[in-house]
Amino acid sequence: VLKDVSFSVSDCEIFTFIGPSGSGKTTILRLIDMLERPKSGKILIDGTNVTKIHDREKIRVRRRMSMVFQKPSPLRGTVYSNVAMGLQFRKVSADEISRRVSESLEMVGLGGYEERKALTLSGGEMQRVAIARAITTKPEVLLLDEPTANLDPGSTETIESMIGGLRDRLGITVILSTHDMVQGQRLADRIAVVIDGRIGQIYFKRDLLQANDTCSRPH
Repeated sequence: VLKDVSFSVSDCEIFTFIGPSGSGKTTILRLIDMLERPKSGKILIDGTNVTKIHDREKIRVRRRMSMVFQKPSPLRGTVYSNVAMGLQFRKVSADEISRRVSESLEMVGLGGYEERKALTLSGGEMQRVAIARAITTKPEVLLLDEPTANLDPGSTETIESMIGGLRDRLGITVILSTHDMVQGQRLADRIAVVIDGRIGQIYFKRDLLQANDTCSRPH
């Protein structure tokens, strides 16, 4: 699927892969999240080659990341139970779960939605619940696979404006994929163009838009 792909992502950066469907964008994200194993090469996270580590260490590293897929997959039950799931697996106390779920829902503009039935929400609201579920575990890296691909323009605008705010508020690294060049230019600090399993070019947004870097940490 991928051929001679090489790149690096800096701390607190919004790094975007842009390319048509089938170009390999999702595969790259799944490799970073260790949902797939490369047949060759290596993936380094803070200098550790995660393609060579044992399963217990892999779990520890994966818990530093969260991934949101293109199509949200809400669980039956309330919004609260959906967002709390990752914390429950980590055996976080009930009081801490309540605090962090409420905080995450506020960040995505769904404060007060805790008792709503997740399956009754709109597509945009479901995607925001998925993002809240991802950030409530306090990841260092947030992976977003075409997070607005199936949404209406209003929901797309809401999520786009939210992504930069989450990066700045939480101090996290965001890696996302999109087929929309304009969206990539709006959101990213750097953009990698993916075509037929290869990265054709990596460039800074300011090279096109002459925009200032907004990250609070040095690259």
